[in-house]
Amino acid sequence: MTIAYWIVAGLLALFYVYAGTLKVVRGRDRLRPMMAWVDRVPLSAVRALGTVEILGATGLVLPPLTGIAPALAPAAAVGFVLLQSGAIALHLTGEDRRIALNIGLVATAAVTVWLATPL
Repeated sequence: MTIAYWIVAGLLALFYVYAGTLKVVRGRDRLRPMMAWVDRVPLSAVRALGTVEILGATGLVLPPLTGIAPALAPAAAVGFVLLQSGAIALHLTGEDRRIALNIGLVATAAVTVWLATPL
């Protein structure tokens, strides 16, 4: 179970560190080709979302790695399930209806919750 957690959570964390860093660092014009929704959301909200993604990725990795507050790992994964549920709603209310990646991220985060929850 531990190896499975590290594989799934590690991949999820890498994705969110990458996506979050792009949202924090890049401007709206450079985000638009890959994130059509950025024009409908204030840039400060995009930056805040990126920060939340980076912090959530940290929450998936650091608590189990250090043994300090390991209950934060499943909480971070639940946060990603909620984040992607909101992302799906945002995509469906706009013109961009591509949600396959979001559904995959919800499933991956849900598996991470299951793997991180002690039996």
